[in-house]
Order: sequence, then C-alpha cells, then structure tokens
Amino acid sequence: MSATIQSIEAILVDIPTIRPHKLSMTTMGVQSMVIVRMKDSNGLEGLGEATTIGGLAYGPESPESVKLTIDTYFKPQLIGQPAGNINTLRVMLNRSTRGNNLAKSAIETALLDLQGKRLNRPVSDLLGGAIHQHLPVLWTLASGDTDKDIEEALGLIETRRHCDFKLKIGSRPVMDDVRHVAAIKEALGESASVRVDVNQAWDEATAAKGMAELQAAGIDLVEQPTPMKDYAALVRLSGKFHLPILADEAVADAKDMYNLAASGFAGAVAMKIAKAGGPARALEQAAVAQAAGIGFYGGTLLEGTIGTAAALHAWSTLETLHWGTEMFGPLLMKDDIVVKPLNFHSNGVDLPQGPGLGVEIDEDKLNQYRRKA
Repeated sequence: MSATIQSIEAILVDIPTIRPHKLSMTTMGVQSMVIVRMKDSNGLEGLGEATTIGGLAYGPESPESVKLTIDTYFKPQLIGQPAGNINTLRVMLNRSTRGNNLAKSAIETALLDLQGKRLNRPVSDLLGGAIHQHLPVLWTLASGDTDKDIEEALGLIETRRHCDFKLKIGSRPVMDDVRHVAAIKEALGESASVRVDVNQAWDEATAAKGMAELQAAGIDLVEQPTPMKDYAALVRLSGKFHLPILADEAVADAKDMYNLAASGFAGAVAMKIAKAGGPARALEQAAVAQAAGIGFYGGTLLEGTIGTAAALHAWSTLETLHWGTEMFGPLLMKDDIVVKPLNFHSNGVDLPQGPGLGVEIDEDKLNQYRRKA
C-alpha cells in the first residue's frame, strides 16, 4: 500500500539579510520564508518553501497569506491522500483554489522531496535527470551606492564566486540610474556581464530612452522594464533594440509564456518555480519558451536553501540556460536553517546530492529563526 500524507506544517521563518537589498518597490532587511514540513505514513518527511520579496510589495501573496492558505485550504484536502500521486493532488488543488502559486509551489516541492526520499532518488531524477551538476549563478548589486557596488563586484570577481552581475534600478530618475549602471560597467569592463532589473518601474517612453542609453553603455540584458501586463510594450521594445529584454513578472506560467511569444516577443524569460506553481510547472513553461526560441534564465524570489535547491533540481534538467541563474538567495541571508549549506564556487553552485532535494533541516536554527506567535 502506498504511503499517505499524515501531517503538514507551515512555519514562518525570518532571517536578516547581510545588507539592505534595494528594489524599485521596496528595500529588504529581512527575508521571510514559509517552510513546509510534510510527513507520510512511513515516517518520511518532505520539505518545501515559499518565499516572496518584501511581503506584499512584490506580488499578491505574502508569507502570512501562504501559511494561511496551506493551513486552512490545502491541509484538509491533502491529509490522508496518497503521497506519491503528485499530479492528481496538483489537479485537485488547482480545481479547489485559484492562483496562490507560491503556496502550490511549496506543496509540490515537499511532495517531490518526499517522493525522492521514498525512491532514494534526487528530485532532478524525478524531473527527467540532471544534465548539469554545477550551475552558473550571478550576483545582484543592490546597495544603490555606485562605489560600494563596484567594490563588492570586484571582490566577488577576484574570489571567483561570481562573474555576472545584475543591478536593481528604477527607483530613481532614469538618467541617474543610467549613470550609476554605466559607471559600474566601465569599472568592471569585459571581465563581467552586467544586466539591470527595472522591476516594472518604467512606462514605455521612459523604457525606450533608458534602453537606448543602457545599450550604448554595453549592458547585456534589461529585465522587465515596463508593467507586468503590458505585453504590447515588451513586444515593441524587444523589436526596437538589440539589447535583449528579460520578461519576468509578465510571465508566470506556460500559458503566459505562450501568449507573450505568440504576440511577437523576442528575448528571454526569467523562470521561477514559485511563479509557475512548482518545479514541474516551471519546466512546462520552459518547453513553451524553447519551442518559441526564447532564452532561459533561472530566476529566484530570493528563496532560502530549500527553495533554491528545488529550483536548481529543475534548472539542472535543461540543456541550455542561455542567461544562467540567479540562485544566490541563501548567500543574501546572514544564516541558514539547513545542516549543510549549498556549495557556491567557481562562479556558480553545485547541484545538491542525495535523495529528494538533498537538504536537511537544522532544528536548532529553525527554532532560532521561527517567527514567535
């Protein structure tokens, strides 16, 4: 008889960041995560994670709402169900609950981790098998201070921890941002790839001006310059410049990817397991992007080690990650809640080994950072 789901716990965890992390819509000093612990009737435990950026500043789900959704809506449906029938459980949750992709991603991740431990196989095997054991990882420079960002980048290049950098812009006047970015690119030269993330802060006219200046400054990629649902602006801008656009907030799942590609968008897509509703759903989106000739980028919502590991297992199964990944979330946090942190080196990170996600909770650290009622 197959194992059944016996218990599900959703735990709020708050870990300070190593420095303020400035985005166009908010500045983060603490990362809040929902850690899911799912146990089956054989005594095995699956781990999942849902994380957002700055509470509700980034999107419609917050850590608090994710916990509420799991505790109130998902848990009663899942308890007693066969733990190995992941597709059936996904369909059931999708029929009973609209949206809430972050919460669904945490559940799908926990189910995959549980299945991997049951079969003694890594999650990447459940998704078709890893092609890559080491994945490239860029670093986001988000202090907002030009000299500090240059110093930080040069130090990371020297230690070979990162050689690609993304700059968070959009909160200042466009030409102030351009000067900031251009100065950093000039200081780093050809030794590093420099990209920018505008986080939807520009209208189309501002984006056209900003992209012209950024293209002239030698920037490699501009992420989501315009509001998420303004597909037409992304399409027009992608046809106007040879500087590629990375669609992020505009594309959550495979259907969004199809609609954007069908409208004529040429560029790249930032895939995130949380946006898509789980690792397997993110790979459906990748299949659509590949068919449309749109490049891949392994995106993050600044997850901790559990969520990062889940994404790495998914990205490892893709033949080509045209723009690499940004799975640096654990490095942004002052501490960790797992026994063995991920191994970041040689401008990237190793795929965790072992059954399931390949990560184990550190109970003392979890209790230290668990949000007290």
